Amino acid sequence: MKSFSFSPISSPNSNILILGTMPGTKSLELNQYYGHCQNNFWKFLFTIFNEDFSTDYEIRKKLLLKNNVALWDVLQYCDRVGSLDSAIKNEIANDFETFLKNHPNIKTILFNGQKAAAFFKKYVHLQKEYNLITLPSTSPANASKTYQSKLEEWKIIRSLY
Repeated sequence: MKSFSFSPISSPNSNILILGTMPGTKSLELNQYYGHCQNNFWKFLFTIFNEDFSTDYEIRKKLLLKNNVALWDVLQYCDRVGSLDSAIKNEIANDFETFLKNHPNIKTILFNGQKAAAFFKKYVHLQKEYNLITLPSTSPANASKTYQSKLEEWKIIRSLY
């Protein structure tokens, strides 16, 4: 199945960029980043920013923008059956040169999982230095760590301000 990523959620004030790999099947179906109800991404961010959790996608996007966080995926396009990153084939990366040029306040790039970091390092050659941090995947497929231990690692976001 051919998959295309979403447009980024960002503002000119964004100073942190969080990158996933590519939206999964449920996210594509809902047309929402991290749309699968078992993915902990949104639960983590609402907790980290000390806000009441919401399933409303507009409120979720506002949470990012209010906290100067941009959200995107490393890949623009790929072939994939299902939602596992290990099934990705024929991938093409998004245009980070243009994106980062248009978001000069971004100093830190966080990767939601090892695969996002690996694809980024494979395809993206940065012209300036960024703080690159790989965090544990928020996906339900990442069962190697507990919810709490993953959340603790994600709390690094608080120290980036």
